[in-house]
Amino acid sequence: MTAKFLLMLFLMSLHLPAVSWVGKHEEGYVAFQKGDYAKALEKWKPLAENGHAQAQLSLGTMYDKGQGVAQDYAEAAKWYRKAADQDVGMAQHNLGRMYQAGRGVTQDFAEAAKWYLKAADQGVLEAQENLAVMYERGQGVPQDPVQAVRLYRRAAELGNATAQYSLGVSYENGLGVAPDAVEAAKWFALAAAQGNPKAQYSLGVSYDLGKGLPQNDAEAFKWYREAVRQGYAPAQYKFGALYASGRGVEKSPAQALRWYLRSAKQGYAPAQHEVAGLYGSGQGVKQDLAEAARWYRRAAQQGHVPAQYSLGLMYYNGQGVRQDNVQAHLWFSLAAEGGEMEAVSQRDVVTKLMSPEDIAKAEQLASKWRAARPAP
Repeated sequence: MTAKFLLMLFLMSLHLPAVSWVGKHEEGYVAFQKGDYAKALEKWKPLAENGHAQAQLSLGTMYDKGQGVAQDYAEAAKWYRKAADQDVGMAQHNLGRMYQAGRGVTQDFAEAAKWYLKAADQGVLEAQENLAVMYERGQGVPQDPVQAVRLYRRAAELGNATAQYSLGVSYENGLGVAPDAVEAAKWFALAAAQGNPKAQYSLGVSYDLGKGLPQNDAEAFKWYREAVRQGYAPAQYKFGALYASGRGVEKSPAQALRWYLRSAKQGYAPAQHEVAGLYGSGQGVKQDLAEAARWYRRAAQQGHVPAQYSLGLMYYNGQGVRQDNVQAHLWFSLAAEGGEMEAVSQRDVVTKLMSPEDIAKAEQLASKWRAARPAP
């Protein structure tokens, strides 16, 4: 054998383990895609233990989602960290997500931001979007809406639908940029076309109100419907409002109730308030004051001011609930704090009917309610 041939064999032998590792990782990926998690684990775990970065990321994902193994966030974080330390961008993003949520590690926004930044610098769009959220909220980094917009834009221009929606919201509300309804609608449209339900709803609102786009009931209905198909509660609520008013559709209290209920059952307070109103008035459904009070209570407990006022009235008048001036005073007080002016006068009326002890009890209940729901 010539020296040149021996050298060639030696160099080939150096690459054989790597080729074998790549093959085994791909075999694991194929098995994973087929839902054969046991086989994927069999292929990936030895590779991960031997330092294969992509296998470490894959193993972390399995523990994160409980696929083929018992869900274990601490174990997931361990493997994400090993891969992240080898500069695997998605592992860095996933580790940041664990720190942000406090899953498998102690919640630490500064650590989350650190790992998101590393991943963002490698072009991981999800990391750019998540880091933008942290700058917007001031979590782990100084609050900086302008920097948030820069990051949203980076990801949005590369096609990340969530970032496109968030950038639209920034333009809509003037966060980090000058308010611009036209620009907001543009980004909502791009995200909506990719199936983002929040963007589809916001695009519907843009057409509905003529914000940044010509007012168009048909287009508004179209985009609300797209968001409804994905079960988005605010869009279901808007569908109910359209049927209640007869805008773009035939007016139907029964259909309004149907859509309001779908939204209300997901916990959407404005829809819960409307459901209560329909039960209270008997529109589209048999009148049921007890059911009305139940839905007012659900919305009121979330801080929905009109529902708090309406619940106060029901307690004051003894409609659907037992008459109770203490409860009436409680809900009138909370509604008054939320800006409902009629609640102020109603609270004054009920106060005159109460003993000092009952007034003190109502005020104590209000204080307890506020303490349990700190202001955002």
